[in-house]
Amino acid sequence: MKCPCNPNKLYKNCCKKAHDDIFSVKTSEELMRSRYSAFVLGNTDYLHKSHHSSTRLSNREYKELKKWTKSVDWVKLQIHNSTNNSVEFTAFFIENGNLETIKEYATFCKENNHWVYLNAV
Repeated sequence: MKCPCNPNKLYKNCCKKAHDDIFSVKTSEELMRSRYSAFVLGNTDYLHKSHHSSTRLSNREYKELKKWTKSVDWVKLQIHNSTNNSVEFTAFFIENGNLETIKEYATFCKENNHWVYLNAV
């Protein structure tokens, strides 16, 4: 299976490593890519684990998120810029027959000795 974050790589050699062991993630961009792949795969357990405790969604919100992630067709992830603690990206998806985007400048930090998503500016 190709990796959702980068169709030039196999999932098992890319984001699966992060999904299996969050401590293997070395950079904020790696975490961003693995979170995008988790959205595509509906892996809300990983989204929860990779989200900072202070900004984490509620259990009800994660259930709604999982339902939504399965209702859209993910197209691609485009990284515009990446620094040590931030990633600017656009995620493309099709919802109700329309091409939609999520454009975000995401910030990351370490919590419990692994990278987590903090918030979007």
